[in-house]
Amino acid sequence: MFRKIDDSISVAAQISVEDVEAAAAQGFRMVINNRPEQEEPGQPSGDEIREAARAAGLAYVAIPITHGGFSLNQVEAMRDALAKAGGPVLAYCRSGTRSTFVWALARGLEGDDAEALAAKAAAAGYDISPIKPLIGPR
Repeated sequence: MFRKIDDSISVAAQISVEDVEAAAAQGFRMVINNRPEQEEPGQPSGDEIREAARAAGLAYVAIPITHGGFSLNQVEAMRDALAKAGGPVLAYCRSGTRSTFVWALARGLEGDDAEALAAKAAAAGYDISPIKPLIGPR
């Protein structure tokens, strides 16, 4: 269910409160929610996931991203969250794609190579080719 991109981050489709407990048991230190509220009927709210994360001893950050695209502010917020995580992060959205995209863009700001990021994403089952030209320092 959690797709490991590298030792610092895994991504997932929408998670449940129970998934937060599993994430804590697997050693994750932070949950990053990249899904907007009420994107789909019946999805758990960010507040529910945040409270589950706190109860499990995990940090929680919400960086909602709509299908409309990414802003530099969101990419910088992701970069900052990853830097402050203190260990492995679990990021989620509807399918894991937006979380993977914003991770790759954030790592690109840090100077990571676009080809290396694409290879890591592909190994986890994600294709970052739509955003690959955008990866790099700004």
